[in-house]
Amino acid sequence: MQKLVYILFSLLALIPLPLMQSIGSLLGRLGFHMASNERKRTTENVHSSKLTANDQETEKLVKAVFAETMKSGLELTIAWTRSSQHIVSLFKEVHGWEHIDAAIERQEGLLLITPHLGNYDLAGRYLSEKLPFPLTAMYRPPKISWLESVMNNGRVRDNGYTAPANMQGVKQVVRALKNQEATIVLPDQVPGEGEGVWATFFDRPAYTMTLASRLAIMPKVTTLFFCGERLPKGRGFALHIAPIEGTLTGNRQQDAQVINHNVEKWVTRFPAQYLFGYNRYKSRKAKTNS
Repeated sequence: MQKLVYILFSLLALIPLPLMQSIGSLLGRLGFHMASNERKRTTENVHSSKLTANDQETEKLVKAVFAETMKSGLELTIAWTRSSQHIVSLFKEVHGWEHIDAAIERQEGLLLITPHLGNYDLAGRYLSEKLPFPLTAMYRPPKISWLESVMNNGRVRDNGYTAPANMQGVKQVVRALKNQEATIVLPDQVPGEGEGVWATFFDRPAYTMTLASRLAIMPKVTTLFFCGERLPKGRGFALHIAPIEGTLTGNRQQDAQVINHNVEKWVTRFPAQYLFGYNRYKSRKAKTNS
């Protein structure tokens, strides 16, 4: 099954990017009308974000989110099967690379944080190809088990490695940072019970991971947010990199809030490209931080 899926993905990845994204837009429009539960959750999350002024703007943004989400799904075929050199060629703009150069000059590990925004798989592959040392990305196995090997084969190549989202993976990431390498963490994944704290996200309580902030306060670590923005009309992508805003103190509650505020600012920049359909507010039992 894995071999068959890889062949299928490889063939799909040959579709020119503008055409692939046009297909994604069409599938997104179909999904908006057919996936009622997903549409309801996305609409609720967009409404909670207060990024739209009225119901008409909310519906317009929700439709755009569906289209961009489907584009991201199709683009995984590129991220997992095309060469790193081809993926690098898709990035037409890079903003903020000087922050990475400064960290390398200081001989510090790089903690690279990206929300579910834009195409983080392609952006991660670009970073992996351009950095002078290995990059380790934390991941959770996909719900479809036979996709995992295809995903890992696409990510674990060249200078790229993966670490599972468990204690073993955390140790792997810490070791990479101590070795002055790079790692990627998605801060808006809902953590397991007991692995997070409650912090507001767009004015709603969200069970928030503490891993990102704990890694960020390690000695000799530079923390940067990044995003792989999808440019219009199939032109390619733009990589945006910027330092984390706010002060991390080591207080789990306060630091989780700082991370959430940063995610909010990035989502506000590219709202249509955020995965608003993700169940960010799923419950993790009582709202306590013990």
